Amino acid sequence: MRDLALFMILAPGCAIALRFPFVGVMLWTWVSLMNPHRMTWGFMYSAPVAMAIALCTLLGLLYTKEKRSPWIGTPVNWLAVLIAWMCITTLFAFNVAGSFEQLQKVLKIDLMLFVTLMLVRTKREILTLVWVVTASTAYFGIKGGLFTLASGGGFRVYGPPGSYISENNALAVALVIAVPLMGFLLTTLQNAWQKRAMVGAMVLCCVSILGSQSRGALLAISAMLTVYWWRGKNKVATGLIMLIGGIAVLSFMPETWWARMGTIDAADDGSGRDASAGGRLNAWTMAFNLAMNNFTGGGYSIWNARIFSMYAPDPSHVVSAHSIYFHMIGEHGFVGLFIYLGMWIATWMSAGWLRKNGGKHPETQWCVQFGAMAQVSLAGFAVGGAFLSLAYYDLPYNIMVIIVVTRYWAQTRVWEREPMFKPNGRLLGIPLFFGDRLVPQLQRPTRNSGRTRPIPQ
Repeated sequence: MRDLALFMILAPGCAIALRFPFVGVMLWTWVSLMNPHRMTWGFMYSAPVAMAIALCTLLGLLYTKEKRSPWIGTPVNWLAVLIAWMCITTLFAFNVAGSFEQLQKVLKIDLMLFVTLMLVRTKREILTLVWVVTASTAYFGIKGGLFTLASGGGFRVYGPPGSYISENNALAVALVIAVPLMGFLLTTLQNAWQKRAMVGAMVLCCVSILGSQSRGALLAISAMLTVYWWRGKNKVATGLIMLIGGIAVLSFMPETWWARMGTIDAADDGSGRDASAGGRLNAWTMAFNLAMNNFTGGGYSIWNARIFSMYAPDPSHVVSAHSIYFHMIGEHGFVGLFIYLGMWIATWMSAGWLRKNGGKHPETQWCVQFGAMAQVSLAGFAVGGAFLSLAYYDLPYNIMVIIVVTRYWAQTRVWEREPMFKPNGRLLGIPLFFGDRLVPQLQRPTRNSGRTRPIPQ
């Protein structure tokens, strides 16, 4: 039944993407982040749904006039340089064939990021993308939060199998990144019941983060809440609410949770066993030694016994990088880390620009809150990613794209030229893009002004 339901969503969606490729971008984002096909049990489980969506979207992109150049921000330039450098490091990898296979996966994600940059242009489209990105991740937080409450917090919360966030630690960090975006969307809702539902969803996501029993996520959520508190207007009230809420939630957690948090110096190696902090340091030292001896790093396939025997202090303890930073150092050298950090620093600065300059016009007031919450998400990723191998995870890159297109929208005063749409339907405050997009209120600019007026019907 799940397979049929998913097929009935994706099949017409792909057909619509041929005419309106923005729909294909939304489908791709949903599938890549939520992996709904991995929650089925039949023919859709292993179906090439992402490839089908991508092909239809690219075909639609060729014929649509509603697109622009993707080169609209400094983070995009850094991303392009990073892609070029990863291609170079793959050519000099220890295992070229194995590295090329992983490079293909990364390039597919990056290609669709550039397609998104080309097709997301208006405020309506930006907010729709934020909703899709947030809901695709928050779904697991809401589900996991309910499970944690029902089970008394005695079990870990996991993500969809076969995805970047299948492991409990990765899912927890993904939710840490998503919660601030939910906070931004809360400011866009109008009805009281919608706001209460969003607050409840945010609470469940926080419960799910704790229910994952991830020690790295505990540090990440602490960093996220600290930045969230610092960005808030009423710091005293916000601090008291966080303190009371934190005490209430932590008092609910069982002894097994406290015992696991008490071993904060250990980390899960992804294979179901606990590795000591020494094991993680062993992997980091291996990556550092490899980069010191190889200017281009070792490529994607270095986390194995052969490479550890060459560069690790303890060759017998083979684990993954457990850090986005050492992941880049080991696979792409210090140059790769420099480019990677440059990309995220540029993204942080662009979000800061929105926070500081978004309030200059009434039409861009919403950019202030988005820029602030985007920085909170990036802070959670920077801390949580320091202990997990999420260097290529889609979600942070999607946030980067949203930041870039939002800054471009605000800087170039796109609101003066974009058409006004007559909304046909809403679901929990989410604009139904299909109805809104297909029944536009046509606009054309006046001669004496950059603003637009409706064309008489």
